[in-house]
Amino acid sequence: MTTMTDPLQNEFHGAMINLYHAAAELGYRPTYFLRMANEHGGLGAAKRLLNADESQEGLTKLWELGRLDISVEAHVLEERWETLFSYEEKQKARERLKAYRYNPR
Repeated sequence: MTTMTDPLQNEFHGAMINLYHAAAELGYRPTYFLRMANEHGGLGAAKRLLNADESQEGLTKLWELGRLDISVEAHVLEERWETLFSYEEKQKARERLKAYRYNPR
């Protein structure tokens, strides 16, 4: 992973690593996501997932666990990260969550 100099990006990276740990506490270990975050940074991993066309197995698993609040998509829509993502990326996150009938705060 390249070193990030932007404090907000560093904070987001930490939040993404925390998502992995929160999921692991539920018995779900999204190792592919963790590897992506370590390789591309939390922001890079989130953007890759948002821009992927294929189905997101991790999102489905979090839905099954009743914890879409710890999804990348839910975090992307948090106000504190809004400058890190484009309108299109935030729309994708909203649409994916809406498909699971989840409405983030």
